[in-house]
Amino acid sequence: MDFSLGEELEAVRDLAREIFTDRATPERLREVETSPTRTDTRLWADLASAGLLGAVLPEADGGAGLGMAGLCVLLEEQGRRVAPVPLWPALVGGLAVAAHGTPRQRAELLPGLASGEVRPTVALEEFGPADPLTPRTRATPDDTVQHGPRWRLTGTKAVVPAPDGARHVLVTATTDAGPGLFLVASDAPGLTREPAETTTHDMSGHLALDGAPAEAVGTPGDGAVAALVRDASVALAAVQVGVAQGALRYAADHLGGRLQFGRPLATFQAVQHQLADCYIDIDAMRVTLWQAVDALREPFDAADADRAALVAKWWATEAGLNTVHRVQHVHGGIGVDTDYPVHRHFLWGKQISTTLGGAGADLERLGALLTGAAVAS
Repeated sequence: MDFSLGEELEAVRDLAREIFTDRATPERLREVETSPTRTDTRLWADLASAGLLGAVLPEADGGAGLGMAGLCVLLEEQGRRVAPVPLWPALVGGLAVAAHGTPRQRAELLPGLASGEVRPTVALEEFGPADPLTPRTRATPDDTVQHGPRWRLTGTKAVVPAPDGARHVLVTATTDAGPGLFLVASDAPGLTREPAETTTHDMSGHLALDGAPAEAVGTPGDGAVAALVRDASVALAAVQVGVAQGALRYAADHLGGRLQFGRPLATFQAVQHQLADCYIDIDAMRVTLWQAVDALREPFDAADADRAALVAKWWATEAGLNTVHRVQHVHGGIGVDTDYPVHRHFLWGKQISTTLGGAGADLERLGALLTGAAVAS
């Protein structure tokens, strides 16, 4: 398997790295963390004007058609700098609309997403031990409507990322025909939002839906929910690879420059072993991530892609959290000083490790997939 990026993806990586390095400075991060929305709108506009948002979307919708591969390159660079912009929910949602939406839905949402003027978010999680593939939120058809939204959603969605500024929310809900994906306007009647601050300082929201009108994206039971959850898992793995790499860079710089007994801390064997474990874990995270991206290349087998995505997510959850823990440990007391930037990598690593379920939930779903494949064969 060839894991080289190719010229187009290398160009995306290099441009994204330059923008994130220049814009997502520790000083700017502190400024955004105290803002009402916790989103760096200037950085979002810079990414849009550079064509990086559109690079992910299909060419027919105003993008460059780089898809999940382009998105993962972009997200990895974001993770390195823990830049506070809602890339993964907006672009994963955009790809879902591109794959399953009607021509009208695509025309209303995707060109604006590429230009940075329109931003969706996704509502995939619920309170309690809920599997994102089987949401408790219910969608019922509304036969009284002749034009416009013809579904009504009732339920609660937890920790919806970056709802401020998002015009639409892609909500997963259960129907009589199976799970479905629905597009809800952020100001729809019957939708209320409770602000919720997360570990990463992102200002998310809990959504309460009480008969909120919604449009179906695709047909309930057609696999759109499974595809969205799979893409979100791969996207989160990509962010976590970047977070872990950025944390390790801080550790290497810190230990190389700090002396003890007249020697750099980096020369002590106990520290070297800790960083070697981080390096090995990050390499495994990167390999499984790009194996999952490769499994999504058209034409692809959905079962194989689901398994690869869960493997990548488990490595990102388990190894990513281990890496940021070790990095904070080798920094000593400075690792928990909020004036020193490495603490953000720990917070991001912790948050990502619980999104869409932790390592145990990943293994449970992976085991069910493998058992089902074995039984079917």
